[in-house]
Amino acid sequence: MEDIDSFLFKFKGYYFLRPGLDIGFLETLNDFEIREDDVFIVTYPKSGTIWFQQILNLIYFDEHRKSTENLETILRVPYFQYPDQNTDFVKRPSPRLFTTHLPYYLVPSGLKNKKAKIIYVYRNPKDIMCSYFHFSKKMPLPAATTIEEFMKLFLEGKVLGSLWFDHIKGWYEHKSLFNIEFMMYEELKKDLRGSILKICKFLGKELSDEDMDTVVSQAMFENMKLDPRANYDNILKDQFGIQEKGHFLRKGTIGDWKNYMTVEQNERFDKIFQKNMKDFPLKFIWDMNEE
Repeated sequence: MEDIDSFLFKFKGYYFLRPGLDIGFLETLNDFEIREDDVFIVTYPKSGTIWFQQILNLIYFDEHRKSTENLETILRVPYFQYPDQNTDFVKRPSPRLFTTHLPYYLVPSGLKNKKAKIIYVYRNPKDIMCSYFHFSKKMPLPAATTIEEFMKLFLEGKVLGSLWFDHIKGWYEHKSLFNIEFMMYEELKKDLRGSILKICKFLGKELSDEDMDTVVSQAMFENMKLDPRANYDNILKDQFGIQEKGHFLRKGTIGDWKNYMTVEQNERFDKIFQKNMKDFPLKFIWDMNEE
């Protein structure tokens, strides 16, 4: 197993990806000026981040819905913690849309005025872990050769994003500080239209029936995987030299963990989950057939 410090940088107890990291920006995060109409997607890695970038793009930008402008989603909804050298967040027109994996304690203090909106997307951690395992083998991340090795890293928080339990509990337990809506990844898979309507209501966005049909159609995982604006193919090729098509968007299914975890690993994971998440009020869906 490779040394995690070669790929990750720990700042205030949280692991960031080393490539492209601006330490100076991290040190001034707390003072970043928030606008009242800013929108942040917050996720733990592999929880539907790219999917939500696409959904926000489709909701906010008519030119994205109608494909009249060929601009990649990451340019419209950039990663807040990894600002591009050519992008000045301060000069971006409103409403600014951001994506971040940051824990609650590292986001700008201006988000606590409860006016800017945050959508926290969460997913069952077994599927996160298995998706992350495949993802880590081809990205500049600590790579594990087996699911057992990666499960150890994941459950110790020695991955980009640190410990999943801390991330979700931190945001939920401090939700009263923010204007925040919690969305479940699995609910989007089961009822995409209903979930997008819920998102629009939270954001105060009204779409015509025709536009809503377009958003739902283009936001379907299968369609998004083929959309070069949304599937990260160009970013993987240009920034990381990865040629494999659709690498970021592998399956996006519910319950894929059953194809990789042994009975013993699953039981061990369940014990740790129960210990850490006892009395946690958000529900989780572990299987596609679950209600």
